[in-house]
Amino acid sequence: MKRYWLFLILVIFFSLSTEAQCAMCRAVLENEEGQNAAEGINDGIVYLMIIPYLLIASLGVFIYKKFNKTKKVAP
Repeated sequence: MKRYWLFLILVIFFSLSTEAQCAMCRAVLENEEGQNAAEGINDGIVYLMIIPYLLIASLGVFIYKKFNKTKKVAP
């Protein structure tokens, strides 16, 4: 179980500095003087990318808990 948490922490740590622009967005946004729009676009893309992964992960946890319940034995 420790390996799972270590892996999760490493994935979160290394994914914080991602830049998720497509080639067209990058070309348009690099021409601007201020990089505020580019940073906003990056944050929006990363936010939209996280939602499906959270949904899949929560579904996986739900299924795992449903199938791995401990059954109480009546005395």
